[in-house]
Amino acid sequence: MLGVNLIKSLLNKKLVLFYFAVILFWLKTYSIYKIEFNLGVNNGMQQFLLLLNPVSSTLLFLGIALLFKGRKQHWVLLAMNFVLTFFLYANVAYYRFFNDFITVPVLFQTQNFGKVGGSAAALLEQTDILYFLDTILLLALILSKSLKMPARLSRRSLSKVYLAGLLILGVNIGLAEADRPQLLTRSFDRNYLVKYLGAYNFAIYDIIQNTRSSAQRVMADSSDIAIVENYTSSKYTKPNPDYFGAAKGMNVIYISMESFQNFLIGYKLHGEEVTPFLNALAKNPNTIYFPNFFHQTAQGKTSDAEFLMGNSLYPLPQGSVFTTKAQNTYQGLPAILKDKGYYSAVFHGNYKSFWNREEMYKSLGYDMFYDATYYNMREENVINYGLEDKPFFKETIPYLQSIPQPFYTKLITLSNHFPYPIDEEDQSIEPAETGDKTVDGYFQTARYLDEALKQFFEDLKVSGLDKNTMIVMYGDHYGISENRKEAMSKVMNKEIDDFEQTQLQRVPLFIYAPGLKGFVNETYGGEIDVRPTVLRLLGIDTTHQVAFGTDLLSKEREEIVAFRNGDYITEQVTSVKGKIYDNQTGQIVEDTTPYQKYSDLVKNELELSDKVVYGDLLRFHKLSGIKTTEKTKLDYTKAEHFNEDWNDVQK
Repeated sequence: MLGVNLIKSLLNKKLVLFYFAVILFWLKTYSIYKIEFNLGVNNGMQQFLLLLNPVSSTLLFLGIALLFKGRKQHWVLLAMNFVLTFFLYANVAYYRFFNDFITVPVLFQTQNFGKVGGSAAALLEQTDILYFLDTILLLALILSKSLKMPARLSRRSLSKVYLAGLLILGVNIGLAEADRPQLLTRSFDRNYLVKYLGAYNFAIYDIIQNTRSSAQRVMADSSDIAIVENYTSSKYTKPNPDYFGAAKGMNVIYISMESFQNFLIGYKLHGEEVTPFLNALAKNPNTIYFPNFFHQTAQGKTSDAEFLMGNSLYPLPQGSVFTTKAQNTYQGLPAILKDKGYYSAVFHGNYKSFWNREEMYKSLGYDMFYDATYYNMREENVINYGLEDKPFFKETIPYLQSIPQPFYTKLITLSNHFPYPIDEEDQSIEPAETGDKTVDGYFQTARYLDEALKQFFEDLKVSGLDKNTMIVMYGDHYGISENRKEAMSKVMNKEIDDFEQTQLQRVPLFIYAPGLKGFVNETYGGEIDVRPTVLRLLGIDTTHQVAFGTDLLSKEREEIVAFRNGDYITEQVTSVKGKIYDNQTGQIVEDTTPYQKYSDLVKNELELSDKVVYGDLLRFHKLSGIKTTEKTKLDYTKAEHFNEDWNDVQK
């Protein structure tokens, strides 16, 4: 009892409760950094900064409570503690799957929030309640009413708290810049920013950056696009004469293979192939298969992959282009192919509001979007994010038969999506045995997708569409995040370090067409390179187009793949988290001087692409061969778009 009274007496002294809350919150934040985030702390300075950086933001934010007096001060202190804790915990849950931190644009993707409940629940753990212990303790102390009513602090006392916070912040930034020069101007990697500045200071930095980017459109003019044109023209490579026009006049079907990583191709589990159909397709004489093809997505994931594949522009460093820049002017595949007489459509077993697709597709010029309202969404056919892949493909065939030809279409699968649930009757292979439920189930949903694709190819053949259709299939982004290295080490039978993790960012790319001379193309490329590749296969000149990718079939292309965080990979080396690795040995390269040119190239390219998107620069770019559509004339709900016979079947 004496000890309890002593504690209460101490807490009633001036600012003791405040500093008690600050210390608890500081230690909690540091613990979360160490337990939940893989920030790549490499030296004593970085370790010190990781310990130091929560202090300034904790003092400054919790210090808001000191502006009040009486009970209000206690309740504001509690409220600020809870808000900061909730923000940090939201980052914990987000990081567990995306290996990334929440940014301002992500917060505005509210139309997606209600549809990701299953995935979000899978990221939560029972022990997470421990992250709210200091909040609960503060609440208990306040409710006990044993604390005296605090007086309003004098300006001098309040100034000391805020000056201390600002001084620590200044020291933090100075030391960070010393260890990582130009941190705030050069880094695209949020891991670096959180490691050096902390999650809360990063949030402030992110708000400032987004405010600046929002102003770029207002400040942009036609001279800005000229700089971009000069750069993209300098990347021009001659087409491969053996493949230019090889698919001229054909229909085009893109298939987005949800979360499908390339290590699955040829992989055997329990002695059997996980993806037998795709394994065979990779060897088909009419297929060009790219085993060194990488996803380049950021926070927009599937929508980023769509943007890369259709526009040959990079996704944004924060948020998704689909949700933040849907009103821009674009020159994507639908607009380019419309000038060649192509009809364009997208098919997806989810609803049109997800990723703001309805608005973005109108900006891109798609003639039609068949979302979930066009499909039979029976309960037994719906799992995870929408319609299962097998019924989705089956129901799409009649629509493909009914739309005008030649067509350019995109089919977006979704069964192979985190957390990889699958009905028992759809399980045709046993799960893996790593002890990680997510990784173990991934192989079962990947097998299901493989079977669905085989069924689609067979149905396409029955429909007769296969005779004049080029099919482009790609993995949209990773399926197994960096946070599951232990389980993946068992899958790959080797340690998954930063180098190996980057190698796992390969996703498959298949280009199949009747009569196409197929082969395994070992070139290093990424999603940004697909648009120019496909256009040239169709016999379309790409000379004056604004595109940051290069033709994967050109013999002149430079093999460098840029990632959104500034890392890159070439045929010889891999750059990840500021280190260069030799691709043959996986060992760190000591002399990085020969590769500085790649870092500079990647930085410049990402910045130029961002200028195009943030500044909406394509509104200044006039290019022949682009047929724009008035968005107001596009209606994805018109009844006449239904195939009447299929409508009767669904009824």
